[in-house]
Amino acid sequence: MSLLEVITKASVEKNRPEAALKYPIILNPEAVIFELKPQDLDAKDDLPVKRATGWKVSERDTEIIELGQSFFKKLKRKLKNPNTFNQDEFLKILGSYLVSIARKLGTADNNTESDKGYVGKLVGKSGLFMGRDVKGLVLEACVYLECWEVLESLMVNGLVEHSHFSSLISNLIEKNRADLIVLCVKHLSDLQANDVMCILKYFLSLPKDGHDSILSVRKEWESQALLAIQRLKECDGQSLLAIEKVKDKHLRKKLTLVRDASLLLMIAYDGFSGTDLCLHYLISSRNYDEVILGACISNLDGSEMMRFVRYLGKWLKKYDSFPDVCLCPEASSVLGLTACDWVPRLEDIIICLGLLLDEHFSTLVLHPEFHEELKSLNEIVNSLAGEARSCGKLSNLTQTLRGNTKIHQILQT
Repeated sequence: MSLLEVITKASVEKNRPEAALKYPIILNPEAVIFELKPQDLDAKDDLPVKRATGWKVSERDTEIIELGQSFFKKLKRKLKNPNTFNQDEFLKILGSYLVSIARKLGTADNNTESDKGYVGKLVGKSGLFMGRDVKGLVLEACVYLECWEVLESLMVNGLVEHSHFSSLISNLIEKNRADLIVLCVKHLSDLQANDVMCILKYFLSLPKDGHDSILSVRKEWESQALLAIQRLKECDGQSLLAIEKVKDKHLRKKLTLVRDASLLLMIAYDGFSGTDLCLHYLISSRNYDEVILGACISNLDGSEMMRFVRYLGKWLKKYDSFPDVCLCPEASSVLGLTACDWVPRLEDIIICLGLLLDEHFSTLVLHPEFHEELKSLNEIVNSLAGEARSCGKLSNLTQTLRGNTKIHQILQT
C-alpha cells in the first residue's frame, strides 16, 4: 500500500473513537515537577542527560481522567441502543459528568438544572477538561439527539476537534441547520476546501425546509441593526450632523464610529434575503484563501452561479451607492455591534466576482440568461473603477503637496 493510499484510508475512516484514551487531557506538571530526582547519582558516566524518577500523574488529573473514562464507557453503551436513549437522559448524564469535573477543580457554582442552558454553561466552564475521545462522542450524541444548545456551546468554546469538522458540517447540512452552519463558519478555524464548498453550495441552494433555521440568523442581524439605532439615539443629533465641528477628540472619534458602524450595518441588512445574510459570514471569513475559494466556485452549477452573481451584484450596487462606507473593526468591542466583523469588504466581492469569471467564463458568455446580470455588473464596476481612479489622482496630489510642504519647511530651517 502506497503512502497516499494509507493517508487516504486514514482520512475516510470514521472518527468515532473505539476506546477511551489513557491520557486524554493535557496533564498539569506543576504538582510533580519539583519532585523529580535524577536516577543513579553515584553512577560515573559522561551522559549530559540523567534519567529522572518520581514522575507520576497528579491526583487531580488522575481523578479527572477516571471520570472521563467512566463517562465515555457509559455514553458509548447508551449510543449503541439509540432507541432507548433520549435527549433528557443524555443531558442528565453529561451535566452530572461536567459537575463532577467542576467539583474536582473547585469551580462548581449554584446553577441548577432548571436554569436555561444549564448544560451549555457547564460545557463552557468544564468542557476544556473533557478528553478528545469524550468530546468526539459528546459531539456525536449532540447531533444524533439534536441537542443544539450543547452543540452550540461546544463550537463557541472551541471544543470541536478538527478531525470532526467535515462530519459535523455534513450532518448539519443534512438536518438543514443553517444557523448552526453559520456558527461553524464563525468558530471552526482552518476549514478545508470541501467543507467551504459544501457550505457555499448549501447557502446558494437552500431547500424549502431549511428556511426556518434561517430566521434566527435574520433575527440576529435585526437585533444588531436595532442596537445600532439605539447607539445613534444615545448621541446628540446636532453633533452627528456636524462631527467635524466637535472639539472633543474622543467624542468626535466615538461619533464617527457610531455613524460609520450604523451605515455599514444598514447596507449589509437592507435588501438582503436570509440566505444572503448567511453568505455574508462565508464571504467575509478569513479562514481560507483565494485558492480554496476558487476551487469552491469552480464546482457551482448554473442555478448556483446565477444566485451568486445576483448576490455579488447587490453588494456592488451598495458600495456604488454608498462610497463613503468603511469597515469598523472597533465597533464590536466598543459598541457591541459584532455583526460589523462579518460584513464583506468591497475587495472580497471583487475577488469573488473575478474568480467566478475565471472559473466559468465560457458558461457565463454562452448562456444568455447571464448576459443582463453581467451587463448590469459591468456598469457598476466601471463606475467604481472611475471613482477609484479619481481618488487615486487626489491621493497622489495630496502626497505631492505634503512632500513639497516638507521640503519648504526644511529649506526655511
